[in-house]
Formats: sequence, structure tokens, C-alpha cells
Amino acid sequence: MKLPIYLDNHATTQVDPRVVEAMLPYFSEKFGNAASRQHKFGWVAEEGVETARSFVAKFLNAEPNEIIFTSGATESNNLAVKGVAESYKQKGNHIISCVTEHHSVLDVCKSLEKSGCEVSYLRVDKYGRINLEELANAIRQNTILVSIMFANNEIGTLQPIEEIGKLCVEHGIVFHTDATQAIGKIPIDVLKMDIHLLSLSAHKIYGPKGIGVLYVRKKNPRVSISPILHGGGQEKNLRSGTLNVPSIVGLGKAIDICANEIKIETERISFLRNLLQRKIFETIPNVWLNGESENRIPNNLNIGFDGVDAEALMMGLKEIAVSSGSACSTSQAMPSHVLKAIGLSSDEAHSCIRFGVGRFNTEEEIEYVAKRVGVVVEQLRSISPKYKVRKQKEELVSI
Repeated sequence: MKLPIYLDNHATTQVDPRVVEAMLPYFSEKFGNAASRQHKFGWVAEEGVETARSFVAKFLNAEPNEIIFTSGATESNNLAVKGVAESYKQKGNHIISCVTEHHSVLDVCKSLEKSGCEVSYLRVDKYGRINLEELANAIRQNTILVSIMFANNEIGTLQPIEEIGKLCVEHGIVFHTDATQAIGKIPIDVLKMDIHLLSLSAHKIYGPKGIGVLYVRKKNPRVSISPILHGGGQEKNLRSGTLNVPSIVGLGKAIDICANEIKIETERISFLRNLLQRKIFETIPNVWLNGESENRIPNNLNIGFDGVDAEALMMGLKEIAVSSGSACSTSQAMPSHVLKAIGLSSDEAHSCIRFGVGRFNTEEEIEYVAKRVGVVVEQLRSISPKYKVRKQKEELVSI
């Protein structure tokens, strides 16, 4: 076993060597521009792009012409939400989202509110799930879009996507889901689930950073979105700019690997995640799980440690890479908006650690991490005045 140990696979993942191998030729001998259709260099690059597009489409049960390449899920989310708001503004200006969405959706919604859109933000229960009845009650005649994350990036909770899709179809509303954390971990069928727009990023599935996808439904119903980038008209005029061919090829290969290995990998990662959870709960008192125990993605484990500051805990675990929340907002001192939304106090939210198990983790690493967490938590609690006082009160009550 080598140190350090990486358990922050929600933030990003190591690029699979098979993905690197597939990408390398497109930096050198296959370096052409996929839009150069006058010579072989362009044709070869275009073939690589279209092969990747087909891999993604097949994985989602979509059509290749419904796959739009972007720079990542943040751009895909922006394109989806802003694109619908602009394209459907004659029909209405009301959007429904959720308080626990990623900031690349929440901040877009806040921006659109300044431009005249109305946004309803659904609450969640203590597990992070929306209430379908509240969603139904929030729908208005001028509602044009529902944007609900597939799997939460902090606590791993899965939303009832198929039921949301069905509700949107019944009311003639476009349904967008940010599937960044769910892709490659659970099966996704955009037709069966009535998903009209879907965002994903390659770097969450052992592919390269800086490349993503927006799935845009072309029929039953045909979804119309307005571009937010203008220029050469690439990607069916929805995302202008020279295509990042090496990264697109890498994304395609990463998706292809997921398609072939999703079942066995899910079982293996679930085993490691459950092992880590069991070891921590068996050896460390006064801890709790954030999110649902079953209805979550297989690699996620978000645990609260009573009387322990998460930043201090991570400092004590210098040889282990974990996080206290979303990698997109960890520079902020504010407590996680997701943990606050499920009912945690600020102190409780600041006591939580997110473990993200991945493809390259081993059972030996998990055993080591569980032991180290126990040691550091005990050390921190031994010098925590608040924890000592609370324990003394609990002991008096028990007497």
C-alpha cells in the first residue's frame, strides 16, 4: 500500500490508463481539427469524435445527434438552464429547482431571477430527497423547466428521477437533471426516465478534465435551447468552438469502460464503502450518516463526527485525501448548503467529512483509513472543551 491514499473521488478521479492510451494519438499523429472536412487529418479527428458520441449515446439510450460536447458539467448546466429560459420565454418564465443543487445550477437560477425569471426552490427531507407532492404543487401554467440533480454531490442521495420525469411529461415541462455524480455508477436511461436534458463530466468517471456533455432530446418531445456561446456553429450551433478532440475521445473511452464494467465495479465499490462505514461506526462513538443508507450512489459516504472540526480532522489525516464538501465551494468558510438543508446546525455541518471511494482504491487502504480516522478523532475529542462538557452532561443524565 502506498501513501497518500485518495478518497476524494467526488471531486475528481484519476484518469484510467486505458483512457490515456486512447487519447494519446490525438495529440500527435491524429491532431487534426474535426471541422476540417477537406482532408484526411480532419476526417480522422471527426471519426474519433463521432465514435465517442456514439459511446455516450448508447450508454444513455439516446441518439448520437442528441449528444453535445461541452467543457464540463458546469457549462452543460448553464447551457441547459439558460438555454431553456431563453428559448421558452414566450411560453413562460417559471423554473423549479431544489435547494441542494450544485452551484452551477443554483447560481444560474439566481442570475435568471435578476433578469425577470421566477424560480421555486424545493425543500428536501432529512435524507436530502424532494417531496413529489411539493413538486406537483409548485408547477404553474408558466412553468417551463424543472432542474433536479440526479445524485447529490455531497451526501450521494438519489432523487426519484423517473417519477419527476413522468410528472414533467404530464405537464408539458422540460426536465433537466445534473447527472454528474450518478453517471457510471448507476444505469441511466433517458427515454425510460423521461429525461429531456442531462449534464455530465468526464473527470468524475476516470476521464480527462475539461470535457463534458449535454444530452438534448430531439423528439417526443423535441427540446429547443438557445446557445450561450456563438461563433463557428459547432455542435449543431449549440456550442461553438473548436472541438477538444483528445478529451472527447477520452470521454468516449471512459464511458465505454463504464458500460462494460458498471455492474462489477458498483458491487466492488459498494463493498469498500460499506466496509469503511462499518469500521468507523464500530470503533468511533457519536457519529452519524448524512443522506440515506440505501438510496444513494455506491461510492459516497458522508459522516458527521460529534465534537470534531472537519478541517482539523483533515489536517490530522494528511496522508488521506478526503473533503468536507463540494470541491467547487471548499474555499468558502460557510457551512455546506446541502448539510444545512437537511437540518444540520452550523456546528454539525462543520463536523462532517465526505469520503469518495473509487475504482483504484483497495481493501487494505480502507482498513488503514478507518483506523487512522479513529485515532485522529479520539485525539481531537480529547482536547475539545465542548465535547468534554457534553460528555460529562450525558454521563450525569445517565446516572
